Amino acid sequence: MLFALCVSAHAQQPKKVFRIGYLSSRDPATESSRTAAIRLALGKLGYVEGQNIAFEPRYGDSDRAPKLLAELVELNVDLIVVAGGYGVIVAAKSATKTIPIVMVGEGLDPVKGGIVESLARPGGNITGFTNVSRALGGKRLELLKETVPKLNRVAVLYNPEIPGATREVKEDLPVATSALKLTAQLWEVRAKDDFEQVFALSSKERPDGLYVPGGGTLINTNLKSIRGPCVKKPVTVYVPK
Repeated sequence: MLFALCVSAHAQQPKKVFRIGYLSSRDPATESSRTAAIRLALGKLGYVEGQNIAFEPRYGDSDRAPKLLAELVELNVDLIVVAGGYGVIVAAKSATKTIPIVMVGEGLDPVKGGIVESLARPGGNITGFTNVSRALGGKRLELLKETVPKLNRVAVLYNPEIPGATREVKEDLPVATSALKLTAQLWEVRAKDDFEQVFALSSKERPDGLYVPGGGTLINTNLKSIRGPCVKKPVTVYVPK
């Protein structure tokens, strides 16, 4: 009888529900396909939302990231998934040294960015993946040149606060533009309000194409909505994913 009671009590114990924090610098609609894919993959492994896992989503740029991460740490989540570039990942690293963090780097070199010690042995509590795409910068410009044979001057929009984009612009693109005999015009864009000013100042130096290395502000901004009043002739826009 005692054995039966013990078995019954054990069977009635609730299953542990793992809480997964999710932080992205993009909006929920933009992230919907990625979060759906995460839920699908977890489901195949036996982790179903509402049964044995619970999501704690948060959305905000690098300025809001520390506050949002503090909320997740206070909730004592079992895991934090960080999607949204260098600033958000750095904020996550500063927020906790114990909760495991899975990063989606989006072009970030995690070693040079000081996120992990090495790719083989990351160390600490951060793992994940990243698209180290700087080496493809030349290929992207080559593709742009093939698309627009008369391309001579390329305007490059980048956020100097993003190390990966800055290194690509300062170190890799000069080699590529020289090989393709192109002239690069570097435009710094730190916030959405900078677009109007940048395009207005460039009215005398008409670019033949527009190259965007990436970054939260640049990727999330609808370039078509700001192009009309600022750029009178069409430009070729290439935004690497």
